[in-house]
Amino acid sequence: MELSFSNQLLSLFVVGLFSTLHCLGMCGGIIGALSFSLPEAIRRQRWRMLPYIAAYNFGRIGSYTLAGAVAGGLGQELFQFISPQYGHFILQAIGSAVMAGIGLYLAGWFPGFARLEHLGRPLWKKIEPHAQKLLPVRSPLQAFFFGLLWGWLPCGLVYSTLILATSAGNALHGAGLMLAFGLGTLPAVMAAGIVTGWIIRISRLPWVKASVGLTLVVLAIASFYLTIQHSANTAHIH
Repeated sequence: MELSFSNQLLSLFVVGLFSTLHCLGMCGGIIGALSFSLPEAIRRQRWRMLPYIAAYNFGRIGSYTLAGAVAGGLGQELFQFISPQYGHFILQAIGSAVMAGIGLYLAGWFPGFARLEHLGRPLWKKIEPHAQKLLPVRSPLQAFFFGLLWGWLPCGLVYSTLILATSAGNALHGAGLMLAFGLGTLPAVMAAGIVTGWIIRISRLPWVKASVGLTLVVLAIASFYLTIQHSANTAHIH
């Protein structure tokens, strides 16, 4: 099962890394609002903006990690509720299916997968006013809390990975999966200029999108196969 979890960590990091266009579309405007809220003296020197942008991103990733811990803990309870013997197998099967769905989405073959974003809109309506109150940002600490709240912005990819985190088995693993996803998104959201442009150009290539998507589908199948093997071995022992 450790190999399966390692596959999931790698998969979610890749999902974050190659969700460049989606991430910039969702968070680019927020980064812009944060940047323009800073004093002009700081905006004139990009290196002085770095602590603010970094703090925002660590806050954003912190919210993903917290949500992953909640999802993993909830999944642990679901294991027992569904079936003490087969609960883990069922949720791992769902998690593998979600991973395959993410792969098809990133490859451009399953655009309807993004409809998951509608699920979080009621919660976001309650959080957004509190996030807006943090503008204009005047310190990196304030930027951190700004990111911590904006990390709950409805996002189909985030919700998809949260479903996968539910199958992780416990809060620690769930947090780890969402942390891996968040770190994968970091280059796209935080980097500027040449690095971001390079990632965008690479992520737009059809063969790259297809390769990444198919890789995730293969990893999903491998993860599900390992789950079946583990269940079979457990049943044999008992």
